Amino acid sequence: MTNPTVVAAAAADAASGPVPPAASATELPPSVGAFHYTRYKAWTPPLEAEGIEPGRHPVVIAGGGPVGMALALGLANHGVRCVILEADDTVCVGSRAACISRRSLEIMERLGVRHSFMAKGLPWTGGRSYYKTAEVFRFEMPHDAQQKLPPMINLEQYYAEHYLLEEIFRRNEATPGLIDIRWGTELTGIAQTDDGVTLDVRNAQGSYRLQGQWLAACDGGQSFVRKALALALEGTGYEGRYVIIDIELHSDHPTERRAWFDPPWNPGSTVLMHRQPDDIWRIDYQLRVGQSTEEALQPAAVAEFVQRHLDAIGEGHLSWKTVWTSVYRAGAMTLESYRHGRVVFAGNAAHAMPIFGVRGLNSGFDDADNLAWKLALVARGVSDAALLDSYSQERIAAFHVNAENAMRSTEFMSPPSRGFDLLREAALSLSEEHRGIAQLINPRQTQAVRYAQSPLSSDGDALSAGPLPGEAMPEQQLEQGHLTDLIAPVFTLLVLRPDADAAPLPEDDVKQAQQGALPFAVRTIAAPGIDGADGHAGPAIFEALGARDGAVYLLRPDGHVAARWHRMPRGALHSALVRAAVSLEPVAV
Repeated sequence: MTNPTVVAAAAADAASGPVPPAASATELPPSVGAFHYTRYKAWTPPLEAEGIEPGRHPVVIAGGGPVGMALALGLANHGVRCVILEADDTVCVGSRAACISRRSLEIMERLGVRHSFMAKGLPWTGGRSYYKTAEVFRFEMPHDAQQKLPPMINLEQYYAEHYLLEEIFRRNEATPGLIDIRWGTELTGIAQTDDGVTLDVRNAQGSYRLQGQWLAACDGGQSFVRKALALALEGTGYEGRYVIIDIELHSDHPTERRAWFDPPWNPGSTVLMHRQPDDIWRIDYQLRVGQSTEEALQPAAVAEFVQRHLDAIGEGHLSWKTVWTSVYRAGAMTLESYRHGRVVFAGNAAHAMPIFGVRGLNSGFDDADNLAWKLALVARGVSDAALLDSYSQERIAAFHVNAENAMRSTEFMSPPSRGFDLLREAALSLSEEHRGIAQLINPRQTQAVRYAQSPLSSDGDALSAGPLPGEAMPEQQLEQGHLTDLIAPVFTLLVLRPDADAAPLPEDDVKQAQQGALPFAVRTIAAPGIDGADGHAGPAIFEALGARDGAVYLLRPDGHVAARWHRMPRGALHSALVRAAVSLEPVAV
């Protein structure tokens, strides 16, 4: 073990998550493995005499973390310019959100960064749980030959932010000023009217004022925007506290999630361990009642715990060093609405999610994916602002689905009362011999949520199988490539033709949609030998999608089903598009 300079984040409550360490005006954060930090200079635009930036931006994004940058790239997919205000001048310090789900990787593909994530990230499919020293449960996440992406990869958040930032630079090279990211710029004041927002900001060069049509609050658990609007997260906060420790360790153990319940080397606690790129290992361990947070974060206490843990799992002889520490307290909390006038909220500014089941950043990426196309259409004047209310409705519904699963995991990982503690002890003690009981230990990892009550979905036809309206289109392996290869971040009419005799589409309806203001494409998957298709598939794929004798799906830009038909009737496409986009009557452009 060595004793380097350790970067530590401050403790925080359940609503905020870990608080990042204070930025140094002169020193860069130390390199971690192969990752080296860059400090970005603050920039002030030309100002009018009153210290006001002239003009009005379509969208201003508060917060340049992963959710803010993902939203910016999503807006760029639709040609909408934005300004990002980021108070820090580097990407984040510490692993923070470290597990990226398959659904998030699909979103990253739409943003142009999936290859970078996959090249560096470590894929994994399952994990194991131990009670004291005995293995009592092993889980595997859904994964089959149809998938082109793993169910999960481990990738430190600083890498995720770095790759998103690189894509922003590429977009700006192609279209200068498309995403104007302003580092070291702190938001200090907000005022909004019926048609926009006025923002006061400051950086090292001084203060100024700018205006935008819309403000997207992606400024994290400590959200200034949320506080400025006197809003609060509501829900459940848990008393259990977890110390988070990143260490550099040259171990050959495979990439999987490991959890130890009541281990002899830390009795009464839970310990989690994940491998990350560059030989960085993430350890989370539960503080016992009465343990001091401040004492637990002292370098000597961190070193003593890590060495004791490594000794217990047979790796105490390996050299290691601590690179980052923090403290986390679980909570499942949300705003009542994610839209307040001209302000919309996303990520940790909108909700707090327990780390168990890795729903934090993954939920934030889903927020950005849902919001980007809607905010772009509204900013362009194609859709009514009521479309943003559907963002709030859908993502709050998704929060409750995620929170229900996460809270079950949290109550098992960090029992909120002695009764829960006794129940967990009983389940763990019986699970080695009774595998049915062991299912109680399942961490219930995140997966795509269906927007079952979405106001954007249209009634269509009942199919024998396939995704329902509001559900994300599942991946399918085609003869060449995969289904998601054919789907861009636009409204997509997916035509499934298992034979040459499939009923034709109403040509006038399709032509009208192609000439309208909504981003729209038609993609056809046919049986082998049928010409003019974008992809070919065997009978099993058509069967899985309820298209044994043909079907048509209308997919939203985020890949969720807006409508589906066995045979699409005349006029149905136009009605479904208008409803899905809360459209102001698409016109030719």
